[in-house]
Amino acid sequence: MAGVIIPPASLLKLIAEIAEIPLNAGVFKKDCTDLTRRVSLLTHLIEEIKDSNQIDSSSSENDWWSDLVVALQASKRLLSSARDSSDVATKRISFQFQCVTWKLEKALSNLPYDLYDISDEVKEQVELARSQLRRAMQRYGSLNSNKFSSALSELMERDVKIKAEEEKDESVAETLHLAEEKKQLTKSPSISLAFYLSKDADSERLDKMVTKNTDESSKLTVPVDFLCPVSLELMKDPVIVSTGQTYERAYIQRWIDCGNLTCPKTQQKLQNFTLTPNYVLRSLISRWFTEHNIKQPGNGRCGDMSMIRSLVRSLSNRSLEERRNAVSEIRSLSKRSTDNRIMIAEAGAIPVLVNLLTSEDVATQENAITCLLNLSIYDNNKELIMFAGAVTSIVQVLRAGTMEARENAAATLFSLSLADENKIIIGGSGAIPALVDLLENGTPRGKKDAATALFNLCIYQGNKGRAVRAGIVPALVKMLSETSSHRMMVDEALTILSVLASNLDAKSAMVKANTLPALIGILQTGQGRNRENAAAILLSLCKRDNERLVLIGRLGAVVPLMELSKNGTERGQRKASSLLELLRKACQ
Repeated sequence: MAGVIIPPASLLKLIAEIAEIPLNAGVFKKDCTDLTRRVSLLTHLIEEIKDSNQIDSSSSENDWWSDLVVALQASKRLLSSARDSSDVATKRISFQFQCVTWKLEKALSNLPYDLYDISDEVKEQVELARSQLRRAMQRYGSLNSNKFSSALSELMERDVKIKAEEEKDESVAETLHLAEEKKQLTKSPSISLAFYLSKDADSERLDKMVTKNTDESSKLTVPVDFLCPVSLELMKDPVIVSTGQTYERAYIQRWIDCGNLTCPKTQQKLQNFTLTPNYVLRSLISRWFTEHNIKQPGNGRCGDMSMIRSLVRSLSNRSLEERRNAVSEIRSLSKRSTDNRIMIAEAGAIPVLVNLLTSEDVATQENAITCLLNLSIYDNNKELIMFAGAVTSIVQVLRAGTMEARENAAATLFSLSLADENKIIIGGSGAIPALVDLLENGTPRGKKDAATALFNLCIYQGNKGRAVRAGIVPALVKMLSETSSHRMMVDEALTILSVLASNLDAKSAMVKANTLPALIGILQTGQGRNRENAAAILLSLCKRDNERLVLIGRLGAVVPLMELSKNGTERGQRKASSLLELLRKACQ
């Protein structure tokens, strides 16, 4: 991926700069306030990622990070410019808020929690931010009336013309001064030109010109025809709609998904919603980059739609070998990029893949469940997978498939459960007992996949009782007491127990499973976040129960709690102090 790999420290600085931008007092005051607050919610996430040292420009797992960087830079630029109160500016800014909100939510939806040591408290903050962003997207979606669409269409035409003049006269928008950045590019080859050519780059770079080498007299302006009329960004995947106009695929798809039935630029009714790749324009853009010796931003596409449609047709072939080969190739494509995940879903693969989950051929079933796991990473595909009735078949694979298939089934359920409404459906499908079984009897990877899915499902109150009835508490308490390699699951066990601790049945099960000594042991010898979670669970179990309070005092809780109350994090200090206060009252 040709993107921007910016270290966490720089992103923390960017968030701080966003927080310091003076609030808009005009019509966008609420929008600016809300966006600033949602961005600020990400501070603790970035801090924990910084501590994990897992951001690596060579890893495809970090594509979401580049998306987040771009989204935050766009947020800063928007908050700094959302002050114009003119009619035209108001419509433009409204749509920009919608786009920025979409970009932020999209980036966070692909966050691989298991790659970083993220605490449950921070996960809750991220999910809160995502929930707020989704609600904001729905609110902005109401702007898509015919009147708004017409005004927006007129605005976009004018913006393109204005932009062309500004590029000649004032050097703004998609332009920058590469000479001033050449030393930085030499030192940091991972910072690609995609960033500098992006409209979402920070405003200082946006106000400069693209130059070839270091000759300031030889200035290059990105041709206006290469910019998407909706986003005014350089197109990486141009597609043609039925009116003959060309747009960047992601933005025109978003326009259509919002319920618009017309072409944004011409306002003509779209006869169909087919998006045809504009190979001619893509070739021209590529040639322009080559001629000017500039590295072209990659678009991550690994095959055109006709090839993918052919593979999807082969999924239903009578030949087992043909089906095997097709699902294996689709698995490979679905792993590589978001664009591929979109195209595979558009080609109608999801219902066919769901049918293949019941295949008696082991390889086919394993590849089919892995395909659905990969496809579910893209948020819009989650709904399609649920609509195809996949949960029942996924649970069946989780119960009776090979170990690899079971692990990927658990990971798929976790991915689908990130949408709150799916937590209820998955919880009622019989998935929780199967996940608990994998938690107890799976491989180390399987245990982690099961734990991650169970944690997310148990955030929903109704699933906590199901998990307790499935025997999750004894399984988790056993993990707290195990030695050797099994100790790797202590983090996950404590995190899930801390979520369950608010449930009365779970509390009873924890007491019955003799959890208190294990928690005291972790409080005495554990590390950082585990001690915090142990204190939080003890507080929940012992509140309003003097007998248990006296017991944990005898077991040696006081000294480690005093240390945690002084040297722990804010959360750890709060939990430890509350528990010490209860212990003092119990002794009196």
